[in-house]
Amino acid sequence: MRIADYIRDIQDFPKEGVGFKDITPLLNDHAAMMEATKQLLALVGDKKVDRVVGMESRGYFFATLLAEKLGAGFVPVRKPGKLPFDTISQEYSLEYGTDILEMHVDAIKPGEKVLIHDDVLATGGTAEAVCKLVERLGGEIVQVNFLMELSFLHGRDKLAQYEVKSLMSY
Repeated sequence: MRIADYIRDIQDFPKEGVGFKDITPLLNDHAAMMEATKQLLALVGDKKVDRVVGMESRGYFFATLLAEKLGAGFVPVRKPGKLPFDTISQEYSLEYGTDILEMHVDAIKPGEKVLIHDDVLATGGTAEAVCKLVERLGGEIVQVNFLMELSFLHGRDKLAQYEVKSLMSY
């Protein structure tokens, strides 16, 4: 089963000139979704993982499945004002301007082994910000993984100090 066959290209979304990789066909097919989860787990191998951190919102889908299969806790990362408890925040650069991500202050304990997951590695800004949040809480990043990578955007460069893996590269 080729996971790439379940990724739909949407042109000019969310704005003109952008080619969006839509994972909803993958999520709609149980067998494909389970195969993608199996392949993502294979990327992790036998690494010990205490927490799986997923980025809002499409990163949550597979991060929760990975956490369940790894026997780990799940940590959501969200935009400002969306988490109900005390948070730490990290600003990061976008193509035009900046944005902020937040995580609960008690989400990760010092020394815990952390897998960071998102659906797409594009420019790397979001993943880099999440790495900083995890490290500020004392977590040890064992891997940063993605369903797919847009290699022409060179996001991997911002994550050079981490082990980065993805199932597919465009």
